[in-house]
Amino acid sequence: MNNVARAFLLTLFAGLSTGIGSAIAFYAKKTNTKFLSVSLGISAGVMVYVSFVELLTQSMDVLGKALGAKMGSFVSIMSFFTGVFLIAVIDKLVPSEGNPHEMQSVEKINDGIKKDERLLRTGFLTALAVAVHNFPEGFAAFASALQEASIAIPIAVAIAIHNIPEGIAVSVPIYYATGDKKKAFVYSFLSGLSEPLGAALFYLILFPFINDIVIGAIYACIAGIMVFISIDELLPSAREYGEHHLSVYGFVGGMAIMAFIFLPFI
Repeated sequence: MNNVARAFLLTLFAGLSTGIGSAIAFYAKKTNTKFLSVSLGISAGVMVYVSFVELLTQSMDVLGKALGAKMGSFVSIMSFFTGVFLIAVIDKLVPSEGNPHEMQSVEKINDGIKKDERLLRTGFLTALAVAVHNFPEGFAAFASALQEASIAIPIAVAIAIHNIPEGIAVSVPIYYATGDKKKAFVYSFLSGLSEPLGAALFYLILFPFINDIVIGAIYACIAGIMVFISIDELLPSAREYGEHHLSVYGFVGGMAIMAFIFLPFI
């Protein structure tokens, strides 16, 4: 399997994991908060470690060879913060009512759901918000997955784990508004399709123009996107779901996993 096909499959897997969140919402009477807390912490650790140790380092190396050490480092740093800025703007434009970053457990959503008379609108808004957020994540997942499997697979799994709570946030309001599990699952599932869509657009628009400078800038931009997602979404969500120290242990564990994965290649 070539790198492009693998990247598409991994991005599709990551995006459609919102469906796992739907399954948890419908069939789990109580959320395993400790497991989710550690898992989200691990995802953040994986993303941050890969972003700084692998993607940003490769960006500076590629751009340094193409533009010179000083200019290459400057372009790499600017690209990194461009990625941060882009995902921050997208996050700011999403209404807080439907923002998938406001994570909650299944039982917490169920408790508050009876008091909300705008459930269907809330569910649709959340589905739209998830789709908007997943679009640049699909871009990031696909571009990073073009590299070695040792980088591609952990990033895809990390993004998949972080999409699970988003599936919960989409499906529960729609289910309680309509009483239709199938419809709730479908909307949750579809909201994750924006991730492979982002990957497809990246491939169609940017891939024909790929050169060393574009690759270096993209790697740094992706690093910025993933660091912002980790700090703004994954770590706060991990703390929301469980104990503070569990999220920290998961975060350190995620970095350690990636450190040992990269060890043979150093």
